[in-house]
Amino acid sequence: MRRLSIIGGGSWGTALAIVLAPRFPQVRLWVYERDLALRMQRVRENDLYLPGFNLPANVSVTSRLDEALDGAEIVLGVMPSHHARRLYLEMLPYLEPSVLLVSATKGLEEGSLLRMSQVIAEVVSERFEPRVAVLSGPTFAREVARGEPAAVVIASPDHELACLVQAAFSGPTFRLYTNSDIIGVELGGALKNIVAIGAGVCHGLGLGSNTLAALISRGLAEITRLAVAMGAEARTLAGLAGLGDLVLTSTGDLSRNRTVGLKLARGHRLDE
Repeated sequence: MRRLSIIGGGSWGTALAIVLAPRFPQVRLWVYERDLALRMQRVRENDLYLPGFNLPANVSVTSRLDEALDGAEIVLGVMPSHHARRLYLEMLPYLEPSVLLVSATKGLEEGSLLRMSQVIAEVVSERFEPRVAVLSGPTFAREVARGEPAAVVIASPDHELACLVQAAFSGPTFRLYTNSDIIGVELGGALKNIVAIGAGVCHGLGLGSNTLAALISRGLAEITRLAVAMGAEARTLAGLAGLGDLVLTSTGDLSRNRTVGLKLARGHRLDE
């Protein structure tokens, strides 16, 4: 695998471009905002979403999907979940049937509540049968961009695909573990955000570690029961994509969902 395209130039997409750049001769990063893409290409930094980190020389930035996807062997989707369907529809004419599609988007589609791999399958199967994997786990973008060690899961019912992506993406500080339970991995990444908001509320109210431990452990139990009812394996939620991501998002100072809960507890409105 020589050509990687990353669709989504937020903090996580940019961090993935940085950490994966040594693994590929060429990485193309698609950014929605044309002015930001031009600035990133010129100054070699995402000063809006991930300031302070230089883009490697082999990362090219564009706001054109046709340029980003030209010749791509792996397409890594890192767009917000509420934009996923629209973007995959726009990407469809430029995707080759041999492409490997990897989703690093956490969340469910609004309205349909479909997982991202299901959205991809619905859209892309209009042209060809897609090979889809999901990347998820306990990661903060800034720590990954700094080169701090991180471990994530690459999940797909297609074991060969998961192994291909594992081999392509794994590096000295970025380790991937394969998993066939794509349902559990996606639900773990989506549902932990609810508990993380509650963890922020606990902190904002001045509640202690006992309360937080109770919230995380009972929250994990509820997430696991729901995921199993939807077809997941319970053990998946005890791993990186479940417990690992839940603990990080509920306790880390870089967690956006925890920050939301913290501000709610201090009297802010959600729309603020």
